Amino acid sequence: MLHRYDTVIVGAGLAGMRAALEAKKGGSCCILTKVFPTRSHSGAAQGGIAAALGNAGEDDWTLHMFDTVKGSDYLADQDAVEILVREAPGTIIELEHMGVPFSRTPDGRIAQREFGGHLRQRACYAADLTGHVLLHTLYEQCLKEAVTFYPEYHVLSLVIAEGACRGVVALEILTGELHTFLARAVVFATGGYGRAFKITSNAHANSGDGLSILYRAGLPLEDMEFVQFHPTGFYPSGILVTEGARGEGAYIINGQGERFMKRYAPDRMELAPRDVTSRAIQTEIDQGRGINGGAYVHLDLRHLGPDKIMKSLPQILDLAMRFTGVDALKEPIPIQPTAHYSMGGIPTDNNGRVLLNHAGAVAQGLYACGECACVSVHGANRLGCNSLLDAVVFGTRAGRAVLADLPAIPRGDAPPDSEDAVRKELRLLLDREGNESLAAIRDDLQTGMQKNCGIFRSDSLLRAQLAAIGTLRGRFERVRLHDRGARFNTELMELIELRSLLDFTELIVRGALLRTESRGAHSRTDHPTRDDARWLTHSFARHTPEGPVCDYAPVRITRYEPKERKY
Repeated sequence: MLHRYDTVIVGAGLAGMRAALEAKKGGSCCILTKVFPTRSHSGAAQGGIAAALGNAGEDDWTLHMFDTVKGSDYLADQDAVEILVREAPGTIIELEHMGVPFSRTPDGRIAQREFGGHLRQRACYAADLTGHVLLHTLYEQCLKEAVTFYPEYHVLSLVIAEGACRGVVALEILTGELHTFLARAVVFATGGYGRAFKITSNAHANSGDGLSILYRAGLPLEDMEFVQFHPTGFYPSGILVTEGARGEGAYIINGQGERFMKRYAPDRMELAPRDVTSRAIQTEIDQGRGINGGAYVHLDLRHLGPDKIMKSLPQILDLAMRFTGVDALKEPIPIQPTAHYSMGGIPTDNNGRVLLNHAGAVAQGLYACGECACVSVHGANRLGCNSLLDAVVFGTRAGRAVLADLPAIPRGDAPPDSEDAVRKELRLLLDREGNESLAAIRDDLQTGMQKNCGIFRSDSLLRAQLAAIGTLRGRFERVRLHDRGARFNTELMELIELRSLLDFTELIVRGALLRTESRGAHSRTDHPTRDDARWLTHSFARHTPEGPVCDYAPVRITRYEPKERKY
């Protein structure tokens, strides 16, 4: 089935919907999403969205920029960071005018709380439901502007004609039918890939499909070795406990009853950046100082008092009871680090145009924004609350780039065989014979990534994981599906998602193996120091017939020269 739009957006999170509001000004626009729009993972963000409003004390964009660059361990491109922080206050005001119900100070201003790595109170929040209210507000705005939604459509490939992106091919999950969406501009806003790891805060849908699609089409992926572990996931599920809990004053306690962050970040304590705090927690656990010697520590809210907890952290109170059986008003919450955010992704310029190579050439008609993209404003480690800001600021900029580019992009027709290759590929997946279990391969992959390419890495662990991925690829070819039907074949969807996971986990591991230093979230026990002389660079992994290869490009430094990072 053929559809025609001026702009097609893949993904219905904050970045995708904000891009849609801009692109719609230039003509017809639709959003394809494999889940219902308000189930997009942006809705799971809890703690806040950063901006130097100065409502809770003296602050300005230069301070926000320095905190972000330092937090990135100096790998962020500073021209992009300046855009992010300069545009942040206006972005918050715009969201407020759209109807976002931010929490308020007693005198009616937008409330701001502390957050890890930020030296000022700049996290604008709506209790601990910030992502939820942002997502619903933007969805309402998209409906108001007549953006068309196609929920439960799984995009499988790009339509390429005359060297330009001209659309996508998607599977309608309900019917099993293929649909070709022709467009003058295609925006990828497909989110992160936390499902590569066994313990993750990410939704089941976060399997990195968008990255795999572009990688298979010959486009590079940037900085894939940098994956952030959030310090506070519920034990054992990994579901997120917002950093806003620590912003409100919660303590992290080990099995000896210590606030142990004094050993790792004495000036910032629990509000150190996420990479520092996650390593500290994991170190305490590895050295036997978890609770009762176990694989978790405690997050203690009790001293905050019932009124503050119920007003500022109501969702955490509910989740703690649902997923751990703990009443956080009376008991500390068991927590562990959890795979959370991907700093790397699809390389773009500062306006969301996808890069063809590390030299800066752009792909015609193709854009990316949000967590699937790498601008790069987060470098080696993202500061809390900068993710929602990134999604909205660069979602807006990508939409405006589409708007500016559309007049020069001709309307085209789909190649007559645009669906043929996808249909053949699906048939091969459905008709396979073998005795391998899809679930077992996925579990082995996620368990191995958690163990060998997690918070702490080394040459031997990474080589073991690279070999394991090769073995898992062979096993993948022998998976036999039990459901061979067309309608709502979720098993087929899981197999396609597993293929995506296998694609980019190899890039994570290879990038981590090549980068012989420790920087931000990438921590090598055999190379424990940062090496600016060799590794103040972005990695670009691209597909070749012989396997992935990496090129490198320098970090763009405009204001702040790298120096030792202390908290």
